Amino acid sequence: MMDLKWLVFASFVLTALFLDLFVFHRKPHKVSVKESLLFSLFWILIGLGFGLYVLYTRGYQPATEYITGYLLEKSLSLDNIFVFILIFSYFRIPDKYRHKVLFWGVFGAILMRAVFIFTGIKLIDMFDWVIYVFGVILLVSAVKLLTTEEKEFHPQDTLVYKVAKRILPMKPDISDGRFFVREGKKIYATPLFLTLLFVESSDLMFAIDSVPAILAISRDPFVVYTSNIFAILGLRSLYFAADAILPMFHYLHYGLAFILGFIGVKMLISDFYHIPVAVSLLLILSAVFVSMLASLVSKRMKG
Repeated sequence: MMDLKWLVFASFVLTALFLDLFVFHRKPHKVSVKESLLFSLFWILIGLGFGLYVLYTRGYQPATEYITGYLLEKSLSLDNIFVFILIFSYFRIPDKYRHKVLFWGVFGAILMRAVFIFTGIKLIDMFDWVIYVFGVILLVSAVKLLTTEEKEFHPQDTLVYKVAKRILPMKPDISDGRFFVREGKKIYATPLFLTLLFVESSDLMFAIDSVPAILAISRDPFVVYTSNIFAILGLRSLYFAADAILPMFHYLHYGLAFILGFIGVKMLISDFYHIPVAVSLLLILSAVFVSMLASLVSKRMKG
């Protein structure tokens, strides 16, 4: 029989997803920045509200780990949004269909993160040295984020694109927002489905950084998974505001690189020194705030 806390979590998620797809976005339309910000606030309140449930049922320490993990994942997801922007731009997906792609992309991510998180926890429990591997992965990711000037997107060079083009008959038109169309006895994939494949594959790559990072905050499967999922649930709504707002914060990648580097070091020294979760929470918030503030100050001085 499923534990009550998992039933509560599943109820939260399924209800929110149902409202999002079948009530708030029943008809395809272009999501405005205002609408995006309101729905982002809605998802943040849902995520923080569940943190209160964790506090009430599990106590202060698990609740602190949940909030820290939630903010960590929410911060790191900002970098993933840049990738979404490039994907949609390349495939020229109309604004009114982007929410649909992101909805099913996040739905797939919910399943994918379960595999990554529970496998990661099992590996750490079985082999202590895996924590050092995760730490090195995060340090490498931090260096890569610092040294990469601009993100480039060349789908034709990726394995996803080559495999999809080989095994899936394609139609070049969007076909009224459908992933597949039937002509006679043959079924064709549309650019919308190809875009969904890239959204899923980008989240797969993103999980390689984010899952080890959150495992440095907590090893509690419930805390790790719920904070991770509630953070990415709001990713769709945040995308539409971020498309217009994130270019203002051109120093944000320095803050994200600092977070990845800090969490990497935290994992590497975990056997010798334990950095309190409250300190991690403070540093994550400070890194995002300082990088955004520096971006605005720099832009104002140049303007």
